[in-house]
Amino acid sequence: MPRTDLTAFVDGIVHEPTQTEGRGLDLTAAAVHEVTEPGRVDFGGGELEPAETEPHPSAKRNEDDDYEWWTLDAGQYLLEYNETVAAPDDVALRVQTRDELLARGAFHPTLTVRNLDGVPLSVGGAGLKLKENARVSTVVGVERP
Repeated sequence: MPRTDLTAFVDGIVHEPTQTEGRGLDLTAAAVHEVTEPGRVDFGGGELEPAETEPHPSAKRNEDDDYEWWTLDAGQYLLEYNETVAAPDDVALRVQTRDELLARGAFHPTLTVRNLDGVPLSVGGAGLKLKENARVSTVVGVERP
């Protein structure tokens, strides 16, 4: 499926020409959260509880900047996107980490989804400085289950 067709499944695109210039449609960082209290998962779902999270602090590098940066130490985070991904029941989208993030020691799992709220983000080594609206993931294709 051509990349322009991916826009049919993604709302809230920050800058479409930039986000569609590569091999798919890029998703951008809106928020980073830390898990502060564990969630619960059981066999039947009757005791399912969400994890508690808090926004990870961000700051402008210079007071004249329009956007803020997150300074992420090595560890696990939850990444939220500016974009909303929603596909009909007969379509699933493949989402993977952008190469630029991988090259800096951070990644999230590759997912096949119909809806996507956020993803777990793993940061290794010396950490990562991540700018608000940075392109972090790419919708690389459509699958028909």
